[in-house]
Amino acid sequence: MIRKLGIVLTDRGSKYAVSGALVHNRADVDAVLKTLKREKAYAKATHNTWGVQLSDGTPLKGDDGEAGAGMVILRMLERAEICDHVIIVTRWYGGKHLGGDRFRHVQTCVKDYLDALI
Repeated sequence: MIRKLGIVLTDRGSKYAVSGALVHNRADVDAVLKTLKREKAYAKATHNTWGVQLSDGTPLKGDDGEAGAGMVILRMLERAEICDHVIIVTRWYGGKHLGGDRFRHVQTCVKDYLDALI
């Protein structure tokens, strides 16, 4: 089951949301992404970046065109010592480049999700 916090923040027209789910392998991750993208809003999003640390130690991430965002999510999961839980940060591009702020926004989304998880 996918847990969605919805829109966490907006900046210069871009909107960020965060979702997540328990997974055990890459096939589960793909299934969660497919389920999330069945919703029209998520399917039309500019980026659905994600990261997961599997319990066997395998790190997986996806940037979906937002270079480096998957690694930000993965590092935060590693620091929190959370395994088998994929976190997806969704961005709807608002027309203005955010530069390095986009990574801070990904961190904010992941932190909010982790706070809600614990």
